[in-house]
Amino acid sequence: MAFTVQNYNPFPGTRLARNPPMLYICVGVLACGIILTALNVYELRNMQREHFDGHKYGPVAEGREEAVRPKYWLYGKRLDSGYLSHVMAVFDRTGYARGDENTEDWDVLWAHDYPFLKLADKLHSLEPHQKVNHFPGSGWVTNKVELARTPLTHIPPAFKMPHEREKLIAHANKHPEKLWVQKNSNHRGIKIQKIADLDLKAEGTFVQEYIAKPLLIDARKFDIGVYAVLTSIRPLRLYLYDEDALFRFCPKDYHPFDPADLKRYVVEDDYTPMWKMPSLKHYYTDLGFSFKESFNMYMKSKGLNPDRVWQQIDESIIEVFTSKENQLIQSTTNYRSTRNFFEMMRFDYVLDEESNIYLMEANMSPNLSSAHFSDNRLLYEQVIYNLLSLVGVARHISHDSLRIRSNDEVNMQVSDKNILVSLDVCASDECQDCSALKCKVCRSCLTIEDKLHLKQAFLEHSNRLGCRRLYPRPMHHLRTNTRAAEDWLPSNMSVSNKLMHLWFYGKCQQDVQWCS
Repeated sequence: MAFTVQNYNPFPGTRLARNPPMLYICVGVLACGIILTALNVYELRNMQREHFDGHKYGPVAEGREEAVRPKYWLYGKRLDSGYLSHVMAVFDRTGYARGDENTEDWDVLWAHDYPFLKLADKLHSLEPHQKVNHFPGSGWVTNKVELARTPLTHIPPAFKMPHEREKLIAHANKHPEKLWVQKNSNHRGIKIQKIADLDLKAEGTFVQEYIAKPLLIDARKFDIGVYAVLTSIRPLRLYLYDEDALFRFCPKDYHPFDPADLKRYVVEDDYTPMWKMPSLKHYYTDLGFSFKESFNMYMKSKGLNPDRVWQQIDESIIEVFTSKENQLIQSTTNYRSTRNFFEMMRFDYVLDEESNIYLMEANMSPNLSSAHFSDNRLLYEQVIYNLLSLVGVARHISHDSLRIRSNDEVNMQVSDKNILVSLDVCASDECQDCSALKCKVCRSCLTIEDKLHLKQAFLEHSNRLGCRRLYPRPMHHLRTNTRAAEDWLPSNMSVSNKLMHLWFYGKCQQDVQWCS
């Protein structure tokens, strides 16, 4: 007999509804809906809990967040007084958490003070991934007495007191029209004087020739601060932040000249910024140009060539570092590797009436605070960001440390194949051994250390943003070169520098973007 739902009563003793199937369907749909709603509410609450746990700043969540971020720590005095606020802001924006000297697994040390004396124990045993923003021995460049007494093209003659007193007097007698300034390491108390008024017995000072006919803009003397970056010393690699520069104007007009009035010729903290200079504020404020481009436009409007100024600056920075190369290398002999270090310095220049540049000083930890002039914020933060990108600290890969996680990650960014150059030469019979200089860039001739340096140079080029390579020098003019490497590389250049130049030359031959 066929079974029909009408003959089945699940609740004996009760009367069935007229249309029982519809009742059962409604009850079933309602039950399913209640179950699904409960599951959705449960999942939603879980999602909300996870979301807020990941974003709240309570003790537990903060610990979780800090654990997956690379860490930097600051070294200096009064660290939270504000003078490093832009440094901290850039690190925060690029995914870093701030630690301190007690942080065990730190990635980057940003030292405002010279760190190699008090932190010697930590810095002599660095892990490969740890970076420090100074090179041991960088004082060979930034020490004012040491730099001023280096006989280079763009540095005015200087004499250390009292040891070079007789040399100074002899030089002054030959140039009686010259004026002089006496300086010390802290750059205080500068004043123009005649030779007879100088204290030639003062220890720790030097006397330097004064540039008597400076180039003036709106009757004001000024200086230009440019940011140079040292990424390697053996081999030597140098970059310049090329997008902008710092311009500082004296608070008073240069004329009528008064040696007793320092505000006419010495740039100090109360300098006049570019946006207050009548001939420049149109470019900077109205047209929105950078400091550098505003200066360039002004120079062109006066029939002067700004490119000549920047070319001289490039040459002077290269000359300084190549002259100090051996001292820098010697200062790092007790460290595991020089690849842990990088350095950003500000080089300050004045110009004379003929647009010749003169290097006044190089600053190891230049001012990066916009407390006096808020408009400098953008310059400082871009300088810091470009620096950190160039040296691989501000990486584009999500990471919880600068520590290398796998060979696959490294090779994804740059492998041995990416650094191979001069393929025709390396495939020829003459490179069966490594005796010829041009063969030293071939894979079989490269040491492990060579490969590490070349990969670092590759990544610097990829990450340099607004930085321009100064050394190895640009090579556009060599792109069609047919001469042997021995003919165009200086004979007195170190082997490591020759290898680096040859490698950039090989990359330039492959792709014109590598020529500079």
